[in-house]
Amino acid sequence: MRRILQKNGLPLLIFICAFSITSFSQSVTGIWRGYFIADNGYQYKLEFQVVENKGHAVSGVSYSWQDDIRFYGKATMTGSYMGTSENFRIREIKTVEVKSYGGGGTCIMNYNLHYSRSGKEEFLEGTYLGKQEVKEGPNPNEWGDCGGGKVYLRKVTTSEFYIEPALRPKKTTDPPKKTTNPPVVKNTPVTPPPVTKKTNTPVKKTTGTVKKIVVPPVKATVDSVKKETPEITKISSKPVVLTPSILKTRENKLAQSIIVTDPDVKVKLYDNGEIDDDTISVYLNKRLVLSNKRLTASPLTLSFTMEDNEDQELTMVAENLGRIPPNTSLMIVEAGEKRFEVRITSTEQKNAVVRFKYQKPK
Repeated sequence: MRRILQKNGLPLLIFICAFSITSFSQSVTGIWRGYFIADNGYQYKLEFQVVENKGHAVSGVSYSWQDDIRFYGKATMTGSYMGTSENFRIREIKTVEVKSYGGGGTCIMNYNLHYSRSGKEEFLEGTYLGKQEVKEGPNPNEWGDCGGGKVYLRKVTTSEFYIEPALRPKKTTDPPKKTTNPPVVKNTPVTPPPVTKKTNTPVKKTTGTVKKIVVPPVKATVDSVKKETPEITKISSKPVVLTPSILKTRENKLAQSIIVTDPDVKVKLYDNGEIDDDTISVYLNKRLVLSNKRLTASPLTLSFTMEDNEDQELTMVAENLGRIPPNTSLMIVEAGEKRFEVRITSTEQKNAVVRFKYQKPK
């Protein structure tokens, strides 16, 4: 991973890593995508493309970027096997592509990730430390002088970028097929069909008054054209006394607490990874606001307004687990100039809760 140190103080991070493989049967070869959160609260997207080599070595590339393209970076990576546990040590080799509007220096990163599996899904989570990069010669800097943070990755089947040749399916060469001479078709004379003579039938002319039909203009309505736009639900934040049964029969586990300093909150929900027909319902303060909605690459969007020192809770309920259990989603929260990302996992036994608290800025 690498960080761009901007002149205006905004850190731009580009991950570069490699890691080794433990002795479990699952292979780490493939594409891992997710995000990382720096200690200062900034969040960035991250993707690894990893290939296993002989002797438990691992190599590949990493990409890190932001949606508004304030920075983009690509780097090569390498790593080594750390033992029979599910922990991986990760370190950067060098960056190969960097685009940043702010300019500045770079940092190389050292990671410690942990492998886990839930159903058919695989995850890499852990922490990182960074130090300033030296292009030539020894590096006297210490790990941590560029800060640190947390990393969350999930194994996926598609990439946001160019897929490295080592991860592409190998082409098979099939033996040439034997060709046989096509059967000889004899040409036989075609007898034309008999010609039928047409007789002109006199047309009887009629006289009379021709009525002119006036067709009234058709007024287009808004409903006649369906526009595919993200669904936005405006929510009032009045408390509800009754608790739905689905919130009573399942465990409600807190996924994250978020403090906002702007009362207007917008929430976007995406499928986190491969689109596999995950369907959810969403409750705000125990009141149903989204019912049986399918998660896709286009966001389900809702908004609500908070009051001073008020707590509100969004609860995500899995209506099914999709083709690849469990039900996973990515929540993007926007409140004023602040933006938060929350990765959510819910099952048929456990709901995911995100708690919001509003504090007026001093």
